[in-house]
Amino acid sequence: MHSAVLLIEFGSIILGLGLLGRFAGRFQLSPIPLYLLAGLAFGEGGLLPLGASEEFVAIGAEIGVILLLLMLGLEYTATDLVSNLKTHYPSGLVDCALNALPGAAVALLLGWGPVAAVVLAGVTWISSSGVIAKVLGDLGRVGNRETPVILSVLVLEDLAMAVYLPIVTALVAGVGLMAGSVTLAIALGAAGLVLFLAVRYGRLISRFVSSDDPEKLLLVVLGLTILVAGVAQQLQVSAAVGAFLVGIALSGEVAEGAHTLLSPLRDLFAAVFFVFFGLHTDPSSIPPVLLPALGLAVVTALTKIATGYWAARRAGISVKGRWRAGGALVARGEFSIVIAGLAVAAGVEPSLGPLATAYVLILVVLGPLTARYTEPVATWWARRREPSRPEPAPRTAEAEAPVAD
Repeated sequence: MHSAVLLIEFGSIILGLGLLGRFAGRFQLSPIPLYLLAGLAFGEGGLLPLGASEEFVAIGAEIGVILLLLMLGLEYTATDLVSNLKTHYPSGLVDCALNALPGAAVALLLGWGPVAAVVLAGVTWISSSGVIAKVLGDLGRVGNRETPVILSVLVLEDLAMAVYLPIVTALVAGVGLMAGSVTLAIALGAAGLVLFLAVRYGRLISRFVSSDDPEKLLLVVLGLTILVAGVAQQLQVSAAVGAFLVGIALSGEVAEGAHTLLSPLRDLFAAVFFVFFGLHTDPSSIPPVLLPALGLAVVTALTKIATGYWAARRAGISVKGRWRAGGALVARGEFSIVIAGLAVAAGVEPSLGPLATAYVLILVVLGPLTARYTEPVATWWARRREPSRPEPAPRTAEAEAPVAD
């Protein structure tokens, strides 16, 4: 009987997510807000709390995080990452300073303590690669001159996650300074080792994993990823970081084949992850933090626009391209929820989860709008502020008469 209820509940969740995704796609919106709202509706304090399938959804959510980071790692080669670090690290530093500090400041002003401040800094710092990539494709801007600048900022954020996540994991677990330092050292050492192996022996690794049979390739890549993620979590590093490093280590045809095979699984379990986060957020806890979330969303939307503008200006992009780059970076999404989920699971601050949910809901809706309209609005505003030029005086007959020699 319990298994029947489990199948009914989980099947209803998957069917509902599919219908919500179709609804969002019809209006060219990200489905993430709808997934979060679905979790709120069926979670603690919601309309119809789930019972039998909650544990199964929790496992699916963990796999969703692993696949999100694996697919992100598959997008980049180790050589690209090293090149981006050397060329665009100033943009990454500006991005961190402008967008992480507001989150940390709000957490401290609310009296949540230093651990919550570090977590909320990450929530406001990391843009949503998935949402931004979809928006750029929908707007036909993939080939624009400013797009490499946008991608460089996102790559640097993804690299920073490999360092940031172990720190957050250690902090929310309440380990001491020495244990936290060891965790960070292990994470940095693992990241450096994987980058070195990927640069020097990437072809050999890919050849070992490669297979002409899609079924075998899927099983080997998925099994390797979950195994490495589990080992990383056992070392108190982060399962997500382990998955990200596996993605970086694979390259060429193997990475392309794995990306194609794993994309549907990623979409499925990532959707389950967003629902799971919503399930553990009481809807009645959102109204008290809605005002701080809205203020934080407005401030960090402006700081992201400033980040993109500065990075594009540094790369020699035109003024219109700078505004487009800034507007495209506003959306937050999957990784903000991943970071907040670590703190929620550890019970760091009860209001942190609701605030992060409201914050992401606002910006994941606002992000596509700023990507589309920041440049035309800025252009319109600049024209309004231009001083009006006096009209030339009408030419008289005397002025038009030829001058005698």
